[in-house]
Amino acid sequence: MTGVSTAKASKRRPLFSRVYPLLARAMDDAGLAERRQALLAGLSGRVVEVGAGNGATFAHYPPSVEHVLAVEPQPRLRAMAAGAAAGAPVPIEVRAGTAEQLPLAGGAVDAVVFAMVLCSVPDPAAALAEAVRVLKPGGQIRFLEHVRADTPGLARVQDLLDATIWPHLVGGCHLGRDTVAAIQRAGLTVENLQRFLLPAVRTPSSFHVLGTARLPALRGGAG
Repeated sequence: MTGVSTAKASKRRPLFSRVYPLLARAMDDAGLAERRQALLAGLSGRVVEVGAGNGATFAHYPPSVEHVLAVEPQPRLRAMAAGAAAGAPVPIEVRAGTAEQLPLAGGAVDAVVFAMVLCSVPDPAAALAEAVRVLKPGGQIRFLEHVRADTPGLARVQDLLDATIWPHLVGGCHLGRDTVAAIQRAGLTVENLQRFLLPAVRTPSSFHVLGTARLPALRGGAG
């Protein structure tokens, strides 16, 4: 939802960068904060968080994490993230960047974190391919996203909103993406997956997933 897209696109969303912290706080108060903690539980080593927004996840990183590179294209949100990083329990470096071009060498990190981001990137396949590129063999992706509804009627409503007003209102966000399928197409194995509603009623924006997907231990697919 933070709108991790090209640098040109990020400049077109100054209003959303002002509104997003309010939305993030409201969602955390509604129960997303606990999901953020579950998203990061057990992580270790070196991590890149894609589309860090205002740094809402930072307080939840466990001490076993050695270093976090937090990438955010929106200047206003990036400045807020830098402030949040100063009080984080682990070392966090905040840098400009996009999901499609992470400022990392290949095989540099143990984990990639997406929190409410894959809904808004212009090309989820490209973003996931870039995540795979920077992961070490056997590395993992942690994801917390809102996704396509599980009923045909609401899925059609999501498609209608995505084709009309929703991306313009909510920072390029799309309601109806099947993010789990996209992760699997990227060559990752989904190991843990929870589906939940937030809020706990069926609306076009209430369908969420929380999970872990892992890259094969060997790039050729063995292991």
